[in-house]
Amino acid sequence: MANAPTEVVRSFLKAMEALDYPTATALVAPDCTYTNPPPIGTVTGPEGVRAVLEPFFAPTIENEFRILREAADGPVVICERLDRHRLSDKWVELPVAGVFEVHNGQITYWRDYFDAATILSQWPAG
Repeated sequence: MANAPTEVVRSFLKAMEALDYPTATALVAPDCTYTNPPPIGTVTGPEGVRAVLEPFFAPTIENEFRILREAADGPVVICERLDRHRLSDKWVELPVAGVFEVHNGQITYWRDYFDAATILSQWPAG
């Protein structure tokens, strides 16, 4: 099924690996809520997702989102991931658990769980 929730989530993550914001955000519903641990917080819609991710990924040369485990129940998709980001001098890895909800081929809910200190301590100062 082309618009199966797992396929939508995988397509979104693939587009984000390539920093293809137009393709990725086309998979995000206008009323989607996207939540990260503090200090990042919650944003809404494709513009909110892009406003969080684009500046964050600005220093990356390459991104890889490895899906380690995935489970789906109807519209809900849970992905255990290893998010890898290549900076100019090193790779940074972040274990993440993501919960997505997909309706009509678009992500309507996205929440990532991770230790913010793990990534922020390795990330270039902005």
